[in-house]
Amino acid sequence: MTAGLDKTDWINIRRDHETGIESVHAHFQGHAYDPHDHDEVLVGVTLQGVQQFSCHRALHTSTPGRSILIEPGAVHDGHAPEPQGFTYAMLYLPQAWVSGMTRRLGLGEVSAIEAAFRSTLADDVALRDAIQQAFLAIHQQEGRLARDQSLDHLIRLLSRHLCARRPSGAAEGMGAMLRARDYLHAHAGSDVGLDELATHAGIDRFRLTRQFKRAFGQSPHAYLVRLRLKVARALLARGKTPVDVAAETGFADQSHLGLWFRRAYRLTPAAYQRQCTNLTDGP
Repeated sequence: MTAGLDKTDWINIRRDHETGIESVHAHFQGHAYDPHDHDEVLVGVTLQGVQQFSCHRALHTSTPGRSILIEPGAVHDGHAPEPQGFTYAMLYLPQAWVSGMTRRLGLGEVSAIEAAFRSTLADDVALRDAIQQAFLAIHQQEGRLARDQSLDHLIRLLSRHLCARRPSGAAEGMGAMLRARDYLHAHAGSDVGLDELATHAGIDRFRLTRQFKRAFGQSPHAYLVRLRLKVARALLARGKTPVDVAAETGFADQSHLGLWFRRAYRLTPAAYQRQCTNLTDGP
């Protein structure tokens, strides 16, 4: 059993250091993840059981063979509604890598920064097979040629499921919310207070909390925590120690980082670091 997991749950992670792509193979029963998001494009397949998760303010149910497509920044959680749980395979594709690949393949700029998936779940057999083939090439370390060919094929099929983002429009107060969001990004490692955030945004603190949640799906504090977690995850993958990561990302200490990290990713920071650097044992 991996640290941070219940005895019936397991998770295996591999990281391809040349592309930065992570492959995740996991099984969960009951609660899987608290709401969180990623900087990467997530593409995966449910392999066994029923996988439920909230994303884009809707509840999605994935069954074996369905593809899961999640853009960077899309908050999602996860749980198993049936006793046997669910098993899935997922690839975390860095945005910069996706943009570079689509340009090289002549597909234009279809990175998740500028585009969104048409649907969070896809019943596309060809795409499902492409995700599984690319996943196996990376997770089983089949070599660069197998990896490259399978990823080229995946990107070509994935591009068919992307569409341009619709403009968000001039919603009332959106400018203030964007200022608040940008302030959190710029001061993610600091102890930001609500009055400080409201002053920078130019709105009173009570309206700030309500409108921020409406705009981004989470309260300012929840948004700040998940922002810190994404930075922490990247630093851990680069080999920084959990204690240094905690100090750099604004968590009170290493145990505070560990508490939030386990809730979001179901692994301790140290266990995640061991797995994503390919030092773990097991399949």
